[in-house]
Amino acid sequence: MTDQLPLAFGPFTVAAMLVAGIGLGFAYFALMRRSTESYLAGGGWLAPLALTVARLGGAVVVLAVAVHFGAAPLLAVFGGFLIARAIVLRRVRGESTG
Repeated sequence: MTDQLPLAFGPFTVAAMLVAGIGLGFAYFALMRRSTESYLAGGGWLAPLALTVARLGGAVVVLAVAVHFGAAPLLAVFGGFLIARAIVLRRVRGESTG
């Protein structure tokens, strides 16, 4: 019977998933930047491919873990990812103008 109990959906779980989503977002966009820089440097296709696989694989793993906790934690991960995206975009736009 206890094997079928749902995982905790408390505010701590949602907050932890939000932080995990922010971490995922920063890692995702850092790997995207490194992949793009590696490709544009003309160093071949293997390094950009490996970075892309790592980036997508990490996102799949984090989202797959979050889905086992339910809808609210999954949305928290996605929200954290979007927060990180907004921060990264703001930084990149600031670099290009300044």
